[in-house]
Amino acid sequence: MTEASRHDAWQMGDSYDLYMGRWSRKVAPRFLEWLQPGAKLDWLEVGCGTGALSAAILATCDPKSLAGIDPSEGFLNKARANVEDPRAEFRVGDAQALSLSSHTMDIVVSGLMVNFVPDRQKALQEMARVARAGATLAFYVWDYPGGGMGFMRAFWTAAGALDAAARDLSEDRRFPFCTKDQLANLAQQSGWADVEAGEIEVATRFSNFDDFWRPFTLGAGPAPGYCVSLPADQRQRLRDKLETDLPYESDGSIAFRARAWVIRGRAA
Repeated sequence: MTEASRHDAWQMGDSYDLYMGRWSRKVAPRFLEWLQPGAKLDWLEVGCGTGALSAAILATCDPKSLAGIDPSEGFLNKARANVEDPRAEFRVGDAQALSLSSHTMDIVVSGLMVNFVPDRQKALQEMARVARAGATLAFYVWDYPGGGMGFMRAFWTAAGALDAAARDLSEDRRFPFCTKDQLANLAQQSGWADVEAGEIEVATRFSNFDDFWRPFTLGAGPAPGYCVSLPADQRQRLRDKLETDLPYESDGSIAFRARAWVIRGRAA
């Protein structure tokens, strides 16, 4: 196991919801607005996590059915609790080897997941395989290398100033391929037709420092995993540095922006 993957605690659905789920719920509707899908379609969501995109699909797209696949049973349990709709089914699955028949889905999507898959091209090929001819394929990921996740960049900047080893754990180092051009090229190389790329930006506002800090202490995700791995004294030093360095608004809130790259195409 690599040092980077050691800090990926992807089983704790409740903790992940506090860390990233609330921002996932903001970007998911914007992604669907950009996608402009039809109604009464059979959807597959690859890497459904705790159900942020699933809930948005069910609320706004009038799907005929929705299958959500994720490798984490902990996340799936949270998705089932978050999304109670008879049209939706959540089950364990591997993005690199989807357990669905070929050419059976009208639309296949993935949110904030592709960068975590070891064989990304295989995952996108699998998305195309299970889609009917001409079906929509789409995904989105955060703009890690371009500083598009401001609050994550603030965390790792502070951590790296105190611990040089932390610099190699940051998402911009781990996912340098998460640029609009490289992601579009990945889709094209995976056999997607008519590939288009765009961007979505949302606000990530924390009401105060505790609202910012607490999710990092829960262990779900790379930065929180790193945070909880620190000895108590080093974690306190990191907390103190962040509390000093963060940009505060006049009311004590902390505001950043989050940018995601969105990619869509068609199954050939």
